[in-house]
Amino acid sequence: MKRVVILGRGAAGKSTLARQLGEIAGLPVVELDKIFWRSGMLPTPRVEWIQLQQSLIEKEAWVLDGDLGPYDAVEVRLRAADTIILLNFSLFRCALHAFRRAPERADFWRWVLLYRRESVPRLTDAISRNAPNATVHILRTPKAVTGFLADVGGQSRLAR
Repeated sequence: MKRVVILGRGAAGKSTLARQLGEIAGLPVVELDKIFWRSGMLPTPRVEWIQLQQSLIEKEAWVLDGDLGPYDAVEVRLRAADTIILLNFSLFRCALHAFRRAPERADFWRWVLLYRRESVPRLTDAISRNAPNATVHILRTPKAVTGFLADVGGQSRLAR
């Protein structure tokens, strides 16, 4: 596991998982939200976003954390990934976390509400087309994330 893509509904805990995984596996973490969104919450134009991702995936190892919904060009990083993690948590859990975190725009809430219906099928299709050899983990609960991290931690200790 050297090139990891983490996807999931808004407020699912992608950034938290990325930080934890980066620490355990010794991988650098890139939070894509910080690169993608410009001042005034304007999205990076698609062509430029693809170019930015191309420069990120050239590195030997990374954890790329982010799911930018309808604005994304996820196939770029999927093609380079050896591991893909999809956090498919419940709407209730993510909406509660998002509500507590900060005010969000209407397009964010639409994406969160329709994630399982619209984004998950689109992402699973993109994964099968662009990353057929990657290891895919679909984690549906915090307990599953804890178990995954424990497994990675055990494997990291064995590899040393």
